Amino acid sequence: MKTRTSLLTAAVLVAGIAAGPAVLPATASVPAATAARSTAEQPPDTALEAAIAGLPSADATAALVRVGGKEGVWRGSSGVHDLRTGRPADPAARFRAGSVTKVFTAAVALQLAAEGRLDLDRSARSYLPELIPASYAGVTVRQLLNHTHGIPAPDFPGTTVEESYANRFRIHDPEDMVRSATSKRPEFAPGERQHYLNIGYTIAGLLIERVTHDSYEHQVARRVLGPLGLRDTYFPGTNPRITGPHNHGYQTMRLDDGTTGLRDVSVWGTTDGWAAGDVISTTADLERFTHALFRGRVVRGPLLEEMFTLPEVTDVGTGEPAAYAVGLSMKVLGGREVWGKTGGRWGYNAAIASTRDGSRTLVYSVNSTDAKGRDMNRTAEKIMVAAYGRP
Repeated sequence: MKTRTSLLTAAVLVAGIAAGPAVLPATASVPAATAARSTAEQPPDTALEAAIAGLPSADATAALVRVGGKEGVWRGSSGVHDLRTGRPADPAARFRAGSVTKVFTAAVALQLAAEGRLDLDRSARSYLPELIPASYAGVTVRQLLNHTHGIPAPDFPGTTVEESYANRFRIHDPEDMVRSATSKRPEFAPGERQHYLNIGYTIAGLLIERVTHDSYEHQVARRVLGPLGLRDTYFPGTNPRITGPHNHGYQTMRLDDGTTGLRDVSVWGTTDGWAAGDVISTTADLERFTHALFRGRVVRGPLLEEMFTLPEVTDVGTGEPAAYAVGLSMKVLGGREVWGKTGGRWGYNAAIASTRDGSRTLVYSVNSTDAKGRDMNRTAEKIMVAAYGRP
């Protein structure tokens, strides 16, 4: 098990951050909308160009898109690097990929299952008896990964975006998050329903550490990032900054003067996400990862099918059939199944997607102004529809 960064180190890190992110009130002028830019030497795709045109807008300040596969290749970007300068968005920028992290976590867990070091049908408690209480003894590793475990979310300080912003540098320990969650009553019996939450993947990250006697981050780097050459993908740990080139993220919220406007939220800690949502990457790296995953180069053999097998249960909130498998989710778009994963951190939305045969892949990053809103970001939705068709 790795040694966690101390609170003293975190405090020193936070103290070194500049006085605070830029604030842009609702009345502030912002750069004029920019046209979508696509790369040369590629066929035009008017639907994709239209999907990302006109940024910055009310719901997004930038968008980066890569479409691949035998049905055609297209790359484009739109919007601005930051609202103060109005510089064009950097197509090679790093960004917070949020819950796309879960695909990396699931892939490593399945690799360990293939090696016989992790049993998908074994209880999580048998691996972590000092952490998982007897009330959750029936939860299996597979149920953690396909969100049918019934463990509720842990408690976090604050319920509004403003409160979350005030706590953006707080360090969250994975074991403490698990203790908070498992101190509550189960939402449902294991395997009976599905509820998409981060906590299953927090426990999965701890399972990876327990069976490998190594850090979660190093295992992902050794097993996935290194072999695939994903040099711009990394885990930030307790560093709230995005290292390297990145387009700024903004969030609509109540500002210090009581008005509502956009605040630069590019600097924000992600320890609450950890193995469920803290990865930083680029569209190029995520496209390479998607191609390799769907071609069976990351998870090999029959265990890959776990990522494309939906549990036969219903969603606890909607009553609809389960939409999440191990790591990936499925949606029917344009009359065919599209598998992938979306992610959201304040200021950033991201997604990877592909048809099952890999004939059409999609990766996007959208600098959303309400990245954790109830509804899908409008720009992100337009990109998805342009790439695959309507639901």
